[in-house]
Amino acid sequence: MNIKDITEFLSNYDGEELSFMEVCGTHTAAISESGIPSVLSKKIHLISGPGCPVCVTVADYIDKLCELALTQNTCVVTFGDLIRVPGSTSALQETKSNGGRIQMVYSPFEVIELAKQDSNTQFVFAAVGFETTTPIYAVMMEKIIENNIKNIRLLTALKTMPAAIDSLCRMGGKIDGFIAPGHVSVITGADAFKPLAEKYSLPFVVSGFKAQELLATIYALVKLKGQGKVVNLYKSAVTDSGNENARSLVSKYFEPCDAVWRGIGKIENSGMALKAEYSMYDAGSRALVHDNVRNKMCRCGEVITGFVSPCQCPLFAKACTPENPQGACMVSNEGSCFHYYINNRGC
Repeated sequence: MNIKDITEFLSNYDGEELSFMEVCGTHTAAISESGIPSVLSKKIHLISGPGCPVCVTVADYIDKLCELALTQNTCVVTFGDLIRVPGSTSALQETKSNGGRIQMVYSPFEVIELAKQDSNTQFVFAAVGFETTTPIYAVMMEKIIENNIKNIRLLTALKTMPAAIDSLCRMGGKIDGFIAPGHVSVITGADAFKPLAEKYSLPFVVSGFKAQELLATIYALVKLKGQGKVVNLYKSAVTDSGNENARSLVSKYFEPCDAVWRGIGKIENSGMALKAEYSMYDAGSRALVHDNVRNKMCRCGEVITGFVSPCQCPLFAKACTPENPQGACMVSNEGSCFHYYINNRGC
């Protein structure tokens, strides 16, 4: 079936109302930027799920970074999207204005050079991500140990996607299928979603990121309604078994742990933390479990779980904008609220 026929089918669909969730921040961006929701029938709904690693990170994590940045002889090293995320009382950019030491980088390996150049400072790298980025932090650990660097610590908020999807399904929201995350699936393999598909009799379709690929994925989900199957439509990058070498390297340094997700709470074995033998490189990651949001009206947690759309948050496009974010979902370029705002998606 060609893309013209697929688009026509999806535009004219008049069957049972269906809701499909994307659980990848890059998919959220691609769907929003391409205008896909505008060509779908009003009976097909796309929901943004917990696919943005910054968005699912709890306020406790930001608070700890702010505390460390104000600690003597300590420098927090982070990517730019974390700097404006509100903690319970402050964001990193405010902490920096108050004298906190914070260094933005474009690659995690830059912290190694920083540490070599300044042995009197302890550098704390903010390691946030899903299965896609955890292998990078494993390589980083390998290099830190090879170079015998003693003044780097990781504050981790590393999470795994299947456990979160399982939790979402148990929460009882209206989800008829999942656009399975393309980047995560490169590491996990498409088969990682088979147990969930069979357990909940829901289709999972692994998708690429082009508009045509996403439309084909949505078409496949409509046709697979009620079937507990996994279909891989991103075979150019994703195999059934994934990247076993990357997973092996991760298991050398990290182990599964319980993790707290914004909007969901604690999910058993949904995180990855440094193993006990590498605890000297950890900056206190396992203790970060609270999510005391700064603005109590912020509904990021419900947005992430698909129970409300960004437009239903009372702060959206009013008190909360990309220039003045009240929650993580409006900060990150993978966040649902950010893309609903800049692309006028669904409001």
